[in-house]
Amino acid sequence: MSPVFPMLTVLTMFYYICLWRRARTATRGEMMNSHRPIESNSRTSPLKAEVVQYAKEVVDFSSHYGSENSMSYTMWNLAGVPNVFPNSGDFTQTAVFRTYGTWWDQCPSASLPFKRTPPNFQSQDYVELTFEHQVYPTAVHVLETYHPGAVIRILACSANPYSPSPPAEVRWEILWSERPTKVNASQARQFKPCIKQINFPTNLIRLEVNSSLLDYYTELDAVVLHGMKDKPVLSLKTSLVDMNDLEDDDYEEKDGCGMDNLNKKFSSTALREGPNNGYFDKLPYELIQLILNHLTLPDLCRLAQTCKLLNQHCCDPLQYLHLNLQPYWAKLNDASLEFLQARCTLVQWLNLSWTGNRGFISVAGFSRFLKVCGSELVRLELSCSHFLNETCLEIISEMCPNLQDLNLSSCDKLPPQAFNHIAKLCGLKRLVLYRTKVEQTALLSILNFCSELQHLSLGSCVMIEDYDVIASMIGAKCKKLRTLDLWRCKNITENGIAELAAGCLLLEELDLGWCPTLQSSTGCFARLARQLPNLQKLFLTANRSVCDTDIEELACNCTRLRQLDILGTRMVSPASLRKLLESCRDLSLLDVSFCSQIDNRAVLELNASFPKVFIKKSFTQ
Repeated sequence: MSPVFPMLTVLTMFYYICLWRRARTATRGEMMNSHRPIESNSRTSPLKAEVVQYAKEVVDFSSHYGSENSMSYTMWNLAGVPNVFPNSGDFTQTAVFRTYGTWWDQCPSASLPFKRTPPNFQSQDYVELTFEHQVYPTAVHVLETYHPGAVIRILACSANPYSPSPPAEVRWEILWSERPTKVNASQARQFKPCIKQINFPTNLIRLEVNSSLLDYYTELDAVVLHGMKDKPVLSLKTSLVDMNDLEDDDYEEKDGCGMDNLNKKFSSTALREGPNNGYFDKLPYELIQLILNHLTLPDLCRLAQTCKLLNQHCCDPLQYLHLNLQPYWAKLNDASLEFLQARCTLVQWLNLSWTGNRGFISVAGFSRFLKVCGSELVRLELSCSHFLNETCLEIISEMCPNLQDLNLSSCDKLPPQAFNHIAKLCGLKRLVLYRTKVEQTALLSILNFCSELQHLSLGSCVMIEDYDVIASMIGAKCKKLRTLDLWRCKNITENGIAELAAGCLLLEELDLGWCPTLQSSTGCFARLARQLPNLQKLFLTANRSVCDTDIEELACNCTRLRQLDILGTRMVSPASLRKLLESCRDLSLLDVSFCSQIDNRAVLELNASFPKVFIKKSFTQ
């Protein structure tokens, strides 16, 4: 037989092994979601009283719909007893995340997804809650009051946030997880997933959500933690372990293939002597690299142990051009970065969002990593990375000269003076400062030096005194700007809008939601429509003054419009909306919730005439 045939056979077998591995991973996720005997058959002694408690405090979250200076639609509403439940509907006293559906992924500002993201990681947002007493959890109930179904993971932490001394070790354990599923009903429900038992007490619970399948914003009212002060005693039935448990993600962690054991898995000294390389050494180097490019990071760890040839491939820096570490936030630490360091010298995209909190990553560890791996970085995602301080931003500005994309969303613990260092990154094209403490002086400096900006997010930046000054600088310096988020900018006026529209003619996306100082009577919205014909997304959420004239100007001038939010206006009629829908054939989202002139009958008629458009209408409760 020709040597070509066994080589092709081995290649084919390896390829299908990779596919089988991915399919098995998905199956494991499904197994985890089933009611496992060791969990569902747990029993506690009747002599021990169960503790039932509502959340005491919201300590961290990734986003919310509300303002930083109020309680309406904010995550802080999750603390305490229910405000709304069992009532259903849209209420300001609930917790609401910033996004829903797939609309945000279809915007011009949307970033490209990272490759090699594990299929079982689909979380988009999170919120962390503390409780008064540490307990061994027996149940976690989530009170959902509007469009339920977003919660996909519940985790517990071993650390006690109220302890005066820091713990020697911090562990996160998944109590329950499930892939995103569609819930057809929008009514309130008490979500009671079957959680697994853990071997430590907790008073820190984390909910992770995915809202991509929702038709509107999910609203959460309260979280109830049930548990025992003492470790529960299992019944005899729990000695029967479901054999499927040996195939789930717990096995992967116990096998030592998690991020906490990167040092062992990537260390060449840990490579055991085994059989020869088979036919792999007959394959072109580039072909093996292409095959390995389909593996996740933990799978690369495992494969590196099989033989010296594959160990060499798994440690090749070309395998780490795009590195997404967000899925491993619960385990990633300084040691992980240390052992990844030699393999990431060519990394271009790096995602450290959600990582490093509660001491997992130190400033020194992050600095050491960037000094070795920052020279080629083009994109750096650091959303909710609360270990960051001014030194970290200074290191980024010095070690990442090629950086074009920086995301600091919800890094609300960064001090205001830290943002001055961003002005040194003159090649930036995308900058996300949502929910940060950036101040006006630092932002003006950034805008002055970063003239290549194409995407800029300043939503909920409450430390900026005068948004008209910022808008004027954007119009003067950022001529290439394509998307701008000014969500909940408290004091921008028609003057700032005029200078913005005159200078940023390439704008495709503009979010002016909840900007109360803008008034249609000044002609600012009509001016936007006439000067920005490339607009694809325009949010004028909760601006009561938007009127028919504004809608008709959009219909005449912004025919590329895809998404429009005019929630809450009292002055738009069904006739003007029909003109808009007839003119803007690409329109896919139209939010007319709480628009007093748009009743349910009008929405049904518009839906019948334009079935491809998602027209959202919510009514006052």
